[in-house]
Amino acid sequence: WGNLDVMFATTSGTVRRNKLSDFVDVRRSGIIAMKLGEGEAIVDVQICTERDDVLLTAAGGQCIRFPVTDVRVFSGRTSMGVRGIALGDGDKLISLTILRHLEASSDERAAYLKMRRAVAGEAVAEENGDSDTEETSATVQLSQERYAQMSAAEQFVLTISENGYGKRSSSFEYRTTGRGGKGIVAMSVNNRNGKLVASFPVEDSDQIMLVTDAGQLIRCPVEGIRVAGRSTQGVIVFDTAEDEHVVSVEHISEDESENGNGG
Repeated sequence: WGNLDVMFATTSGTVRRNKLSDFVDVRRSGIIAMKLGEGEAIVDVQICTERDDVLLTAAGGQCIRFPVTDVRVFSGRTSMGVRGIALGDGDKLISLTILRHLEASSDERAAYLKMRRAVAGEAVAEENGDSDTEETSATVQLSQERYAQMSAAEQFVLTISENGYGKRSSSFEYRTTGRGGKGIVAMSVNNRNGKLVASFPVEDSDQIMLVTDAGQLIRCPVEGIRVAGRSTQGVIVFDTAEDEHVVSVEHISEDESENGNGG
């Protein structure tokens, strides 16, 4: 417990970090976990360490990744935290994700992604372009050892929109920046896709369950959702009816599925 922290995130893009030990002694009646502003709600709470990164994603399509250490450890439980991402008018945060941190330059990440895409046939940004792509020299050649190291650290982030579209993208697509900015595109948000409703890391062997506001539900394997560039539009995952929207996406790990706990 001594090395573990807990990260809070709210709909307004605020984050707060506490030691997990702050929540050891909890009364049966509960305790105050975080002070919230008017109309604000907690989106998620995740366990993390100083070796991790935070990924925040907003309904409007933006996301930001920054080191856990960019958020100081708060000593109390009644403070409101600090800004994690700058949101536009009417936008709200929809997910908090903890990713493994790996020191890698923009050139290294670009070289790695190029090598893996060549093997996997992964789609990149579509015709609308990717205006926030990092500039790289494209001259880095990765050794087999470095490629293997980056491959072992790579995670895949699944993003789903309210109109049932989704895609998986490499964690190396989400560059690490400072806390509090406007971020970069997580997935194209337009009339076809609608706003984003979920974003979290997945494994090939996992499944997801999607539920709509009309009471419809599907369960599908993650491996059937293509890996694509971060700012692409994605593919249809749930063929929703007109005026029907995905409101919840549940992650079912391989262990949960085998144990019969995944629905």
